[in-house]
Amino acid sequence: MTAVLGGCGLTGDSDGVTLKLVAADYGDSKDNSSRKYWDELVESYEAKNPDVQVDVTVYSWNDVDRKVREMVEAGEAPDMAQIGAYSDYADKELLYRADDVLSIPVQADFVSQLAAAGQVNGVQYGLPFAASTRVLFYNKTLFDKAGVQPPKSWDDLAEAAEALEEKGVKYPYALPLGAEEAQAETMQWMLSGEGGYTDDVGTYSVDSPQNVTTFTWLRDELVGKGLTGPVAPGKLNRADAFAAFAAGDVGMLNGHPSLMKMASDKGVKYGMVTTPGIDGESKNTLGVSDWMTAFKKNGHRDEIGDFLDFVYSEENVLDFSREYDLLPVTTSASRTMSTAPEDENLKPFLDELLLSELYPVGKTSWASVSADVKKRIGQAVATGASPKEVLGQIQATAMKAGSAE
Repeated sequence: MTAVLGGCGLTGDSDGVTLKLVAADYGDSKDNSSRKYWDELVESYEAKNPDVQVDVTVYSWNDVDRKVREMVEAGEAPDMAQIGAYSDYADKELLYRADDVLSIPVQADFVSQLAAAGQVNGVQYGLPFAASTRVLFYNKTLFDKAGVQPPKSWDDLAEAAEALEEKGVKYPYALPLGAEEAQAETMQWMLSGEGGYTDDVGTYSVDSPQNVTTFTWLRDELVGKGLTGPVAPGKLNRADAFAAFAAGDVGMLNGHPSLMKMASDKGVKYGMVTTPGIDGESKNTLGVSDWMTAFKKNGHRDEIGDFLDFVYSEENVLDFSREYDLLPVTTSASRTMSTAPEDENLKPFLDELLLSELYPVGKTSWASVSADVKKRIGQAVATGASPKEVLGQIQATAMKAGSAE
């Protein structure tokens, strides 16, 4: 247990072990591919631990979850996989628990909301790897022309959208409820209306009165008044909404840190504020995390634990977060970033992290529910639609999927 508890190098018992890691690519070009990050990190680790080799394969986000699933189904699970979901593997008892592999200081350093979201039945299997939150981005130039201030409440947002529409702005408020990431925009709006996918005890509550009120308001006050642009929300994907914002065609939208660089590169002057809520600033915001998992298949618990302790050192967490404009998943790195001048642009997102709520990723049913949200939620805001009926259909899917857990 020396390696697991010490977190500072193996003790020489290991005999030429090779660890296999599958990771997702956060870069948008060859120059900033995650391959480069992992190559440098592994080189540094292997220099201190010559008996351990780490073989890293990097796939795009379009492929990585599928690739890992295929490896597991073929009986060839990697030692570690950095992917988008973990609960199915935990449910099948394929993963090490966090306290099986991580040293106590490293496990205790995770941001509490993220660590909690990595739990199944109170046991942590998902190790948060990268995080982000959402804030409301607005185009300062368009807001100045329309003579409006950044909104704090839904009513403010609707008034600003009307003023932007009168000035000919293409998308006064961009509402991406298309299949790409509808579950994110949906949850952001649910939280701003004091609802969510689940209730206080973790039971699905998709069709709660709060959520019905939220989507009725969206249908009547934004979509129905032509304030969400020429593309129906159910057809508008996040990537297209972000591209439109970077092109100067969007007055405001919910965005995560990567939008900052996109907008700056195109010369868009933007501001960021807390997501507007039903009666003022939203009390909660959406938090998102990707996950590191440690598979039992090859039995390399000690080596996995020592390598992951290295991965989660403050220096390495900061390097990754800064490279990709993401939020650190550890308290120590968050504390450093919150006061560092070079990270000032991420501070609004860091502030939101402690108020964030994450998807119910600990539920194996979440994949089915998320897929149904992507399929149906755009219908909830269509003219003449019944938000209560559409949310009820998603709730039925959730209850059916949840009953099998």
